[in-house]
Amino acid sequence: MRKLKFFFIGLIPGLLIVFFILNKKGVSCSGYLPNSRVIAETLSKDFTYSETFQAEMKTLKIDEKFLKDSIITKGEINFDKSDAQKKPYPSYLLTAPEGNPTYEITFEKCKENAHFISLKKLK
Repeated sequence: MRKLKFFFIGLIPGLLIVFFILNKKGVSCSGYLPNSRVIAETLSKDFTYSETFQAEMKTLKIDEKFLKDSIITKGEINFDKSDAQKKPYPSYLLTAPEGNPTYEITFEKCKENAHFISLKKLK
């Protein structure tokens, strides 16, 4: 019982110190999930668009800033409908945001860029 007291006396202040240090540096643990990793990697690449994607962007009046900030950042990858193991480049289906309107985007994540293939407005 005495060992357990000493353990918690050291553990609790140690955890608090670590949390304050990591919080000060702006570190978050949300980037480890597959959805977050795919979105972060996609946003770090240059964007290229197919002709149909560009036409839909004009029709829906969506610019690249709105696409990056609102749709992709708040999006969810549907891994059931995506082909993450496709060679040479994996393709993904992203649905975003959960409000109204909702968009569905199909894209391929290439080595140097992210190539956007289709854009649909669902709601």
